Amino acid sequence: MSTPAIRITAVTKHYGSLQALAGIDLEIGQGEFFGLLGPNGAGKTTLISALAGLIRADSGKLEIMGHDVTTDYRKARLKLGVVPQELVFDPFFTVREMLRFQAGYFGIRGNNDWIDEILHRLDLSSKAEANMRTLSGGMKRRVLVAQALVHRPPVIVLDEPTAGVDVELRQNLWRFIKKLNADGHTILLTTHYLEEAETLCGRIAMMKAGRIVALDTTANLLSRSAVRRLKVRAERPAAALALGGTAAGDWLEFGFDAPGEIETLLARLREAGAGVCEIAVGEPELEQVFVEVMRHA
Repeated sequence: MSTPAIRITAVTKHYGSLQALAGIDLEIGQGEFFGLLGPNGAGKTTLISALAGLIRADSGKLEIMGHDVTTDYRKARLKLGVVPQELVFDPFFTVREMLRFQAGYFGIRGNNDWIDEILHRLDLSSKAEANMRTLSGGMKRRVLVAQALVHRPPVIVLDEPTAGVDVELRQNLWRFIKKLNADGHTILLTTHYLEEAETLCGRIAMMKAGRIVALDTTANLLSRSAVRRLKVRAERPAAALALGGTAAGDWLEFGFDAPGEIETLLARLREAGAGVCEIAVGEPELEQVFVEVMRHA
């Protein structure tokens, strides 16, 4: 059995009376694209900070590719690249200089070809010689991604990487990250854009109040926790509502479990004289699952 990319065992962390992490157990396999979701204050960033060695857990153990982040921290940090939420940068250097310095922190020299590839993939080539102070917020976030990748870590943590960036950057970034994952890199993603997690992640853990309250494959989470919906636009909405539908803007929604129930629902609408003009079938969405899990956790 291969060593997990990330292994977290019984990890706790307190800030005074606040329990930020309440005994986290989690393993992420090599090559996974894994999602870590939760509301603000759930403990996601605290957990990532502990993995990166920015804070020390009160108890428990954290490992990156088999290396303990406390007792074997040099190797552990060499195996990890983190893209933080905050825009942290040195205002005195160009983009290329920043990446060279970042590589130097890991003892890496002469990797200009890899730096050029990162700049190209993140559409930063035209800004390579620009001072960091002159960049827009979206460009600065691209540089943070580049910094996390400059030492070619096998494990990459993305903490809200697309917050506040435009659609084009988001699409370019995910193309690059998916290629890295296809090449064998392990990706740990936190995001409030749940459609990103639903599309990209093979497995997902959901956190609340410092605990993992759900952990499964994305497909299993969707199938077991969310209801499919038949969306209907009707000439006489009141007749449709009388059958138990719920209003969603100009549409009415009816939940169903199996596709065979759709015809029964449509027949009931016809019999009620609702006058169906348009229909659409909504598949389960991770947002529904997330809201349900948080409500019952």
